[in-house]
Amino acid sequence: MFKFIKKLSILTVGLSLWFIMPAAAETTVSAEVGFIFNTFLFLVCGFLVMFMAAGFAMLEAGMVTSKSVSVICAKNIGLFSIAGIMFWLFGYNLAYGIPEGGYIGKFLPWSDASSVDTGYSDGSDWYFQMVFCATTVSIVSGTMAERIKLWPFFLFAAILSGIIYPIVMGWQWGGGWLASAGFSDFAGSTLVHSTGGAAALAGVMLLGPRLGRFTKSGEAAPIKPFAASSIPLVTIGIFILWLGWFGFNGGSQLAMGTADDAIAVSTIFINTFLAGAGGVMAAATVTRIHFGKTDVIQMLNGCIGGLVAITAEPLMPSPLSAILIGAVGGVIVVYGTKFLLSLKIDDVVGAIPAHLFAGIWGTLAVPLTNPDTSFMTQLLGVISINISVFIVSFIIWSIMKNTFGIRLSKDGESKGTDVTETGVIAYAIRD
Repeated sequence: MFKFIKKLSILTVGLSLWFIMPAAAETTVSAEVGFIFNTFLFLVCGFLVMFMAAGFAMLEAGMVTSKSVSVICAKNIGLFSIAGIMFWLFGYNLAYGIPEGGYIGKFLPWSDASSVDTGYSDGSDWYFQMVFCATTVSIVSGTMAERIKLWPFFLFAAILSGIIYPIVMGWQWGGGWLASAGFSDFAGSTLVHSTGGAAALAGVMLLGPRLGRFTKSGEAAPIKPFAASSIPLVTIGIFILWLGWFGFNGGSQLAMGTADDAIAVSTIFINTFLAGAGGVMAAATVTRIHFGKTDVIQMLNGCIGGLVAITAEPLMPSPLSAILIGAVGGVIVVYGTKFLLSLKIDDVVGAIPAHLFAGIWGTLAVPLTNPDTSFMTQLLGVISINISVFIVSFIIWSIMKNTFGIRLSKDGESKGTDVTETGVIAYAIRD
C-alpha cells in the first residue's frame, strides 16, 4: 500500500510539473510588478550616482592645494543643491518636453504623472535623471579650482544644470533630433561627460592658470607649490566614483522587469568594472614607460578615463573589448594632460582629458561593438554637442568675466580660496 501511494504521489507531481512548466516559461511578471522592479532600479542606481557627488568632492579636495579644500567642499554641496532645484524648476521638461526630432522642450516645472502604464514611477525617473545632471556640473568644479570666485561658479552651475545640459540631453534621450538621426550614447559619454568637459574648457580658457603655474618660458612650474593636498583622499574619491558608476551605467538599462534586463544590467556591471581597470593599468604602464615613474595621479584619473569611455556603450562589448576601450581612455588621459600643459591650460584635477577627451573617444568607439550605429552619426553627435556647449558656455563665462568678474584678486588667490571665499580653513597650520 505504501509503495502504491508513493508511486501515485510521484505521478501526481510529474503531471503537475508537466502542466505547469510550459505556462511558467511563457508567463512574464504583471505590469505592476514590472513597474515596481523598474522603479526600484531607478531609485537604487540613482542613489549610487548621487554617492558620486562624494567621490567628486573627495577627488577635488585631495587634488587641490591645502589652502583651497574648504571651498571645494562648499562648491560640491552647493552645485548639487542648485542642480536639483534647477532640474525640477524646468530642466526636466526642457529635456523630456521636446517634440520628436525637435531641439528644445518647455520651461515648465516637473510634476508627477505616474501610472502603471508608464512602466516606472515618474518620480524615480526624475531623481535618476537629476543626479546625472548634477554629475555634469561636478566636472566643471575641479577644473577651475583655486582661482574662481564661488558665487559666479554657482551662477554658471544654475545655467548649466537648468538650461544647457537639459537641452543637449533632450536631443538624444528626450527623443530630439540626434535620436532621430540614429545617434547612440547609452549612459552619457558625450551627453554628460563631454558636456561637462566642454563647459569646463570654455571657462578655464577665460579664467587663465593659477598664479605661478607656468614659468615665463611656458614650462609647468615645479610640482611642490601646487602639490595635491591628499593623495589618499583622491584615491577614496576614485573608488567612490567607480562604485557610483555601476549605478550610472547599470541604471541606464532603464528596466529590470524581465530576465533579459537583469542579464543586461549584470553585463553592464562587468564591462564597467573592466573598462575602469583597463584605464588604470594602461595609465600605469604608459607613465612608467614614457616618464620613468608610475604616476599614481594618472592611474587614478586613468580609471575615470576608462569608465567615461565605456559609458557610451557598456552593454555590447565583450569583456576583452571593454578592457581595451577603457585602456585607450586611460592613455588618452595621460597624453591629454600633457597636451593641455603644452597649451598652458591649468586643469587642476585633470577633468578635461578624463571627461571631454575620453568621452569623445568612447562615443566614437560605439560602432566598433554595436553594428546598429554609424561612425558618421556618432561624429555628428560629438561635434554638435561639444561645439554647442563650448560656444554657449564661452559666451556665458565671458559675460560674467566682463561684468562682475569670475576670478579672485591676486592677493585673494595667494592667501587661498579657503580664507578668501569661506573663512573656514580645512587644515590648520601649526607653528
